Amino acid sequence: MNNNVNYENAIEIKGLTKKYDGFTLDNVSFNVAKGSIMGFIGQNGAGKTTTIRSLLNIIRYDSGSINMLGMDNIEHEYEIKEQISAVFDEMPFHETFNAHQISKIMNSIYKEWNNSQFKEYLERFSLPEKKKIGKFSKGMKMKLQIAVALSHNARLLIMDEATTGLDPVVRNEILDIFREYLINESRSILMSSHITSDLEKISDSVTFIDKGKILLTGYKDDILYNHVLIKCSKSDYKEISSSDFVSARVSDYGIEIMTADRNLCSKKYSGLNIEKTTLEEIMLFYVNAGKKEWN
Repeated sequence: MNNNVNYENAIEIKGLTKKYDGFTLDNVSFNVAKGSIMGFIGQNGAGKTTTIRSLLNIIRYDSGSINMLGMDNIEHEYEIKEQISAVFDEMPFHETFNAHQISKIMNSIYKEWNNSQFKEYLERFSLPEKKKIGKFSKGMKMKLQIAVALSHNARLLIMDEATTGLDPVVRNEILDIFREYLINESRSILMSSHITSDLEKISDSVTFIDKGKILLTGYKDDILYNHVLIKCSKSDYKEISSSDFVSARVSDYGIEIMTADRNLCSKKYSGLNIEKTTLEEIMLFYVNAGKKEWN
């Protein structure tokens, strides 16, 4: 196994392209810094799962390069997969198995499988060891996947819509587990979701993808600081340069404009109502940027 830990980014994606009939993952590039959690945000069908399947070498991409844990994801696929965990929306284990049987299977797959740690997670999540998975609720199935993911000393977690369909209490419990996991600064998480409120709570950086293209990537706090909503009347809107904003949401009550440059707009349009925004609002305004005006 390649135990090299002298890498700056847990994931480096450069120019990733994959063409399907009717969809193209188009020249995708972003990094996930070691010791951090990146929120990978986009609507269903935006390209999140295609990117993740490319990372895991489940599908072969057409061009570009992917490095994970300082290694090429194809050349060192088995070394990488020994040191990462992936959690998907769908349960990968057969429903006739129970947690005890899964632990035995994982012990034969992972060199660093830790059965006592797995049992601790089962207890913490109130998951029965002998009950068939098919009788678990959706929340229990997700907790079981996460218990498995965290029990073989993985350096990188890749989560694909892992909190979708879970109630807020369970989602918060899972986010707390991720915070604990990241206390070890050599560990990292890429978490894809369209539940932006979860990512706003936990992520260090975010990447927005839409229709196979990266719209925005960077530190979450910087993105939330620089992006603001300007609320104005239709007459004020006519005075605002279109080059100063991402897009505008038009309604009978007025106009909301998303800008990516708080400092410029605070000086240039100081008389207007300027408010903080959220990752969800930012995503909506970028997704509609092609129209410039929408409602």
